[in-house]
Amino acid sequence: MTAKGACEVAVRAEADLGEGPTWDAKTGRLLWIDILGARIHTYDPVTGRRTVRRTDQHVGAVKPRSNGGLVLNLRDGIGLLDPDGTFRWLHREPVPGRRANDAAVAPDGALWAGTMRYDEAPGGGTLSRVTGDGTVEAVLDDVAVSNGTGWSPDGRLMYYIDSPTRRVDVFDHQDGRVSGRRPFAEIEEGAGFPDGLTVDAEGCVWVALWQGAAVRRYTPDGTLDRVIELPVPLVTACAFGGADLTDLYVTTARTGLTAPPALAGSLFVVPGAGKGLAQPEFAG
Repeated sequence: MTAKGACEVAVRAEADLGEGPTWDAKTGRLLWIDILGARIHTYDPVTGRRTVRRTDQHVGAVKPRSNGGLVLNLRDGIGLLDPDGTFRWLHREPVPGRRANDAAVAPDGALWAGTMRYDEAPGGGTLSRVTGDGTVEAVLDDVAVSNGTGWSPDGRLMYYIDSPTRRVDVFDHQDGRVSGRRPFAEIEEGAGFPDGLTVDAEGCVWVALWQGAAVRRYTPDGTLDRVIELPVPLVTACAFGGADLTDLYVTTARTGLTAPPALAGSLFVVPGAGKGLAQPEFAG
């Protein structure tokens, strides 16, 4: 079950809180962020070219837009970055002590954006659905650390992580609405906390383990069937990328580590790990 030595370093970095890998099919680049470093990274696996752009505040997620440019889940709300570099707010709602965290784009093009308090207080975070016209609807308003979100290949299920629960939950999903929340998989004590997730073309759910030094894959019935070990403890998120969506990219962090390993905060890749799903772009 355990795949040792399967990962490689894609980008050696020292991100404080590397997060949110997302494959941008239009540009053939991987997007990823450093939340606490307030940076947006891009990486072209063909040429090796990298770019880094600073943001004015902590950024929890960045995703491609159907109209070009990027949508950003920022500390104070949802922002749009146009192709020419112009920034504007789509929805601004600053809350003292709260920041953005992970986000994902649903099959209908809506952004499901999570927040959390800096002190990780229970009930201080939210999960909201944001449409291209800036309409925001709170879906969950009592989470602690809103994290991984993803959909089954047919869009009928939504997976979600509130990290301190040590669970991956699953909802029924239809027309932008969710219901029937129930546990899908539980992370045992000592194995870390579930953080980001991605769903592959077979409907398997890949989960990054914060303080667990690993990524796990669960089959659609919730059975653990694969573990990929990493050489760093703070594994934050994963996503498929590359032209054929077969390479699994994994972000990591170094924040809070008194003696971080040399590769902590780097971007890793597991070539040929599986087959990912093409990710929708934000409809805005």
